[in-house]
Amino acid sequence: QEHLEESGGGSVQAGGSLVLSCSASKRIYSNYCMGWFRQAEGKEREGVAAIDTDDSAEYEDSVKGRFIISKDNAKNTVYLQMNSLRPEDTAMYYCAAGPLCLTIATVAGGLDALEAVGQGIRVTVSA
Repeated sequence: QEHLEESGGGSVQAGGSLVLSCSASKRIYSNYCMGWFRQAEGKEREGVAAIDTDDSAEYEDSVKGRFIISKDNAKNTVYLQMNSLRPEDTAMYYCAAGPLCLTIATVAGGLDALEAVGQGIRVTVSA
């Protein structure tokens, strides 16, 4: 798998904001849906947000209206702006690329369909 480089994350109080960044190769960025999934301790993986090559975006229901996924074509980078963070958003967040955004949304079923997955970055939201 090709490498996805993640940055951002960290610790914040409830109601705060964080930005995650994910840089990819031009091949990945130009040809695959990119997005984020997360895994909280003791819980299943869940897709968070994804953005396709045509810039159409999808969000998991619990983050709609709070998270925004965007792209910077000059930098081959995808961003996840996370606002109004809640303690239940605490998790490891992983950048991923897949042939369809559906492969990121349904990541609970496994990672085999993904083209690339990042190392993960921790987000901690305290009450």
